[in-house]
Amino acid sequence: MDRDSATFSMVLRQLRTAAALSQEELATRSGLSLRGISDLERGVRQTPRLETVRMLADALGEDGRAALAAAARPCVACPELAATRQHVVVGDVPAGGRPRFALVGEAPGANEDETGRPFVGRSGQLLDRLLAEAGLERAEAAVLNIVKCRPPGNRTPKASEVARCSGWLRRQLELLDPPVVVALGLSSAKWFLGPRTVLAQARGRAHDVDGRAVWATYHPSAAIRFGPNGAPRAGLLADLTAVAGSLA
Repeated sequence: MDRDSATFSMVLRQLRTAAALSQEELATRSGLSLRGISDLERGVRQTPRLETVRMLADALGEDGRAALAAAARPCVACPELAATRQHVVVGDVPAGGRPRFALVGEAPGANEDETGRPFVGRSGQLLDRLLAEAGLERAEAAVLNIVKCRPPGNRTPKASEVARCSGWLRRQLELLDPPVVVALGLSSAKWFLGPRTVLAQARGRAHDVDGRAVWATYHPSAAIRFGPNGAPRAGLLADLTAVAGSLA
């Protein structure tokens, strides 16, 4: 069994249990076979196709998304991060169900680690202002990070940490199924578009990734570093405005 299959089987069992469904009930709700559900939970099959995951997500509903968040919180896959964090910052999702779009950053900072919520510090405050200027509402977005725990000293996450945490983000995107994703900063852009991504070249247009429109743009922290008249802030606002136009 590969690592992704093992992660999926574990999470699926937890989600089904949290939703108080038997395998038979989940099979009926999702339209999948009972044997298929059983094989997925035992890890006999490889990680399923996206359409299968979406069928399972629809069957599990809000309980499934909540259970995924609960399953991530005790994670200790990255010992250094687990030893120094205060919270696993799973992310925010709209109360009304499927998000209109998703914002995906790099990793929690000090304020996020303290509160357990993403983008609540200075970067988050600027992001909220720019979203409003662009005509977008944060309440309609899923707000996530590629790494769920704060790296010590706010350092860039290591490649091994990103790899270990990637399964959680993939499952979140599959369960939430946002049609549009905004990748905030180079680390997030590389996660979606590949390790050779150059942010300046990737900006300004949507990229089709697994059937979703992914927009790469500056991280709000870069906009803060370069000041109110710097290129990152102007570029971030321009890209958010383009995203709003694409959703209109």
